[in-house]
Amino acid sequence: MADTTLMSIPGQVDPVPVARDITPRADGRVDLIGLPKDRIRELFADAGLDAKQAKLRAKQVFHWLYHRGVTDFAAMTDIAKTMRPWLTERFVVERPDVVEAQHSTDGTRKWLLRTADGHEFEMVFIPDADRGTLCISSQVGCTLNCTFCHTGTMRLVRNLTPGEIVGQVMLARDALGEWPKGSMAGLDTEEDSSEYRSDGRLLTNIVLMGMGEPLYNFDNVKAAMQLVMDGAGLALSKRRITLSTSGVVPMMDRCGQEIGVNLAVSLHAVTKDIRDEIVPINRKYGIEELLEACAAYPGASNARRITFEYVMLRDKNDSDEHAHELVRLIKHYRLPAKVNLIPFNPWPGAPYECSTPERVKRFSEIVFEQGISAPVRTPRGRDIDAACGQLKTAAEKKSRAQLDREAAAAEAVAEAAAG
Repeated sequence: MADTTLMSIPGQVDPVPVARDITPRADGRVDLIGLPKDRIRELFADAGLDAKQAKLRAKQVFHWLYHRGVTDFAAMTDIAKTMRPWLTERFVVERPDVVEAQHSTDGTRKWLLRTADGHEFEMVFIPDADRGTLCISSQVGCTLNCTFCHTGTMRLVRNLTPGEIVGQVMLARDALGEWPKGSMAGLDTEEDSSEYRSDGRLLTNIVLMGMGEPLYNFDNVKAAMQLVMDGAGLALSKRRITLSTSGVVPMMDRCGQEIGVNLAVSLHAVTKDIRDEIVPINRKYGIEELLEACAAYPGASNARRITFEYVMLRDKNDSDEHAHELVRLIKHYRLPAKVNLIPFNPWPGAPYECSTPERVKRFSEIVFEQGISAPVRTPRGRDIDAACGQLKTAAEKKSRAQLDREAAAAEAVAEAAAG
């Protein structure tokens, strides 16, 4: 059982986020993952280092964390040997615990992860010919109750911390074996960031489309993405990061101004009645208000189009009339937009079926004919329940002993392959 109590949620749509940036650990040590350099310096100073030492050690540790992916202070070779035990006693560098990992026949990889206080969430890596996209979570559970979404059947437990968000990216880099290589010497002087390069990244893009609504955890998502985008951090361009929202209109401008990443909107319907049903936040922020916020989104242009996600639900939102109305709305609000048509990925007990391939194709053609890109997303990872929330539910049906046996077997296979 998790050690923390459930988050207080006053309503279905507008939860009050818990302001916590570090998850407390039972051993009292502080996990440094997810913390900016200045915060690390402050913690070192609070722990007893003088100002000059705290600044230097923070700079060194920051680079080891985010450029080399090191999780053990003993491996930080340019830090004095006498200093490393001091760090180990007070601090820790961890990744989320892996409860279960699955690898699809199409190359998709999915992880069920656990926080230090015992809550579970998911991430998915989707490789393509020209990119590798990591889909990460921002909350444990969700409050939005979108009826087609499996995570919507789960109650919100809490927000993920910056460390738990950026930790997903770092865990994926661990699994893909692509930490940059380069010398860590000379960090007491101005370093040349060109020394720290990846030899051909597999992980090229990040999408905040996993569990949770990112804009209801804005501060922690912002802090995590700043580390991901920081040239001295994980150094991924903001143009390669997409944040997906179900339509938290008041936070959209702040997202563009303060984070600056690409925007995706879970639209999924073009009429009030249907969107009220499948995306209930529409009852608070309607389609017109949402599209006005999209039109005003900072940085949106033909070069950086807004993506509208549209899950295809049979006999619900997939008619020719719906396609024509989608085109009308995009043109009416003069939106630089593209549409991702997503065949519904069924889950046990789902109230919908996927539109037929013929219907999806016709919907796409109608939108394309009006000059708006509307590719059909290829279903991925169906053999591993890659729709968000499915792996967590499947794992809950397994005993702890069974999960431990599976983890031990996976570890043995990995060791055999390495040997």
